[in-house]
Amino acid sequence: MFKLVGLNQKISTLGKHFFIDPRHLISSSAFSTLSSTKRVGTHNGTFHCDEALACSMLRLTKDFSGAHIVRTRDPQVLDSLDAVVDVGGVYDPSRHRYDHHQHGFTEVLGHGFTTKLSSAGLVYKGKGGQGVGIETHSELNLESSASQGKLRDTRLQGCWLYQSHFGLEIIAKELKLDEGHPHISMLKGARPDGNLVVNDSDQSCERENEAFHQAMDLAGCEFLENVHYYKQTWLPARSIVMDSLAERETIDSSGEIIKLSQSCPWKLHIHELEEEMNISPSIKYVLYPDDRSENWRLQAVAISPYRFDSRKPLPKQWRGLENDKLSEVAGIPGCIFVHMSGFIGGNGSYDGALAMARASLKD
Repeated sequence: MFKLVGLNQKISTLGKHFFIDPRHLISSSAFSTLSSTKRVGTHNGTFHCDEALACSMLRLTKDFSGAHIVRTRDPQVLDSLDAVVDVGGVYDPSRHRYDHHQHGFTEVLGHGFTTKLSSAGLVYKGKGGQGVGIETHSELNLESSASQGKLRDTRLQGCWLYQSHFGLEIIAKELKLDEGHPHISMLKGARPDGNLVVNDSDQSCERENEAFHQAMDLAGCEFLENVHYYKQTWLPARSIVMDSLAERETIDSSGEIIKLSQSCPWKLHIHELEEEMNISPSIKYVLYPDDRSENWRLQAVAISPYRFDSRKPLPKQWRGLENDKLSEVAGIPGCIFVHMSGFIGGNGSYDGALAMARASLKD
């Protein structure tokens, strides 16, 4: 659990280091001054990530922009509210009721996902058509992204919408993720569970509500950061990798070396696209420009996107060597380095990096 100070520090870090427009963030203090006629209900008491995220996402939609959050288990109060999440025993998106605890609940996201949804997942499924985040100066329409056929199996959907009630193990199983997947690590390190700690002297309802509002900030902030990442980086990278795979035999007749037009996140895409495009033999090396210099990198493709072991590491006799010594041993000018594990190396030119990759194939 996070203490309140921990939540504040985490939110501050996210705002500074993640490329989110700060106008997307929800201020905790706003909840005491809102005059909106719309009210969103969730239960009071101990809370989890899913209802914090569900409330945050609802407030990012046109219908519930700036809505007031009411935390209660009183059925009469809940019935009077405009939307209710994670309590009430009803799932009915036509009435904005998003609970998943009731007997017989079976709702799933679809698009190949079969794990039952949390309250956040239900909001995402029901309100995604409005474009969660659109109304706060964003162009990230989740529905239109999905219609491009790009987000049908995104880790964005799975990691956030199942996590709180089904556990990281279920996420990994549902999405076939290894322990090293970046979002599994992210969720372990930034789980927005901000319930009051046992030794907090103030255990009042007001203090609990403040903690919940801060958890909303954190969950919503990380969700939007992921939307931005997939829209602005992950999806464009897929197109880059796809084009490179299609042109692989123009780089080398083996078809096992590809050249990226620019540095981008390619590891997951290669494994998925190899299967989709029936690539055989598999890609062994990826060449790409160093984004901090005019040098080129060659990297061995891992046996899976989240494993460090390579399909075909660079030659043992090169590993750990640099510059002139490496060029002498390899017989290739312009060599810069090869990592001790053989998973990556560098050369001062594209031709040099390609020569290193071709020699490695023959090793």
